[in-house]
Amino acid sequence: MNSLATLIKEGKAKQLFTTEDDTIIRVHYMNQATALNGKRKEQIADKGEVNNQIDSLIYNYLQSKGIETHFIKQLDASDQLVKKMTMIPLEVVIRNYSSGSFQRKFDTEYLLPFKTPVQEFFYKSDRLDDPFMNDSQILALSIADESQLKTIREQALKVNDALTELFAKAGITLVDFKLEFGFDPEGKLILGDEISPDSCRLVDAKTHDSLDKDVFRKHTGDVMDGYRTVLSRLQATR
Repeated sequence: MNSLATLIKEGKAKQLFTTEDDTIIRVHYMNQATALNGKRKEQIADKGEVNNQIDSLIYNYLQSKGIETHFIKQLDASDQLVKKMTMIPLEVVIRNYSSGSFQRKFDTEYLLPFKTPVQEFFYKSDRLDDPFMNDSQILALSIADESQLKTIREQALKVNDALTELFAKAGITLVDFKLEFGFDPEGKLILGDEISPDSCRLVDAKTHDSLDKDVFRKHTGDVMDGYRTVLSRLQATR
């Protein structure tokens, strides 16, 4: 990494650094896993490299499908270049099957398939524990306007269609996942942030074994077994 690069921000799993271009950021994936909004934190060997490779593969795939994103290119095993973004403080969750908080909230059976994807918004705030938001609340707080919300909803469904197809080819069921959107240096609203087993709920299509961060959250095994399985299967689809 350039010795003149300055750390902009360190999150739960990534560090953001400046580059020689003010409109481009270098992202470094750390070997760190967190749960409970960062209250639990552990170092996990190779996690950063595996997530960077998964994220880079997914973003290259999405861009091949005509979806505009912040992603520029993968630099090495643990780093990539992305456009500098002004992010909207919303987490957009798409659910194809019942699991996690949805299953607990509505007392449904595990992996109940939905006739149409469920879309949910959460206010991105660790201090407030990422509370659920509806459209009226988003508009009232001027987090996004109606046109922006429409774009986000449409783009999120396009991403869902593309990823569902990609993971199905890899023998993986995309249960649910989180997206974030923001404005690029030209002011265009596009997809940003990370897409990996940290932000997706993924299960083996046949066995329903978890291949994502739930293994870490629930202490049910070696989380990297699932992450490496996801990477190898996605690589095999190319």
